[in-house]
Amino acid sequence: MKHIAMPQDLRRQLEAQQVQYRTRLEQLERDRRRQGVALSADFAEQAGERENDEVVDALSVGTQVALTQVDRALQRADAGLWGVCERCGRAIADARLRKMPEATRCTRCASRD
Repeated sequence: MKHIAMPQDLRRQLEAQQVQYRTRLEQLERDRRRQGVALSADFAEQAGERENDEVVDALSVGTQVALTQVDRALQRADAGLWGVCERCGRAIADARLRKMPEATRCTRCASRD
């Protein structure tokens, strides 16, 4: 298995994304804590507040998934496994890694999911 070093520009890009996702999660958590406030007496406003709660929850889940992918890519890079498909062990195409440096599977294996 050939080890591919992660280019520094891609590492910096992933590290910047990592900071952005963590910051976003902190902001969403602050918003979630505000959700504990009693709902409005107006039923129409209550519906809107509940929809907002659902949006915050969905954003939190999506952001956490993205952060996990970035963390995993950086861990794989530190272990010398970045650029190697975790399923089949083949090299992940350079074009795919440039577009998605957090990719852990080659296109063929990713399309099987």
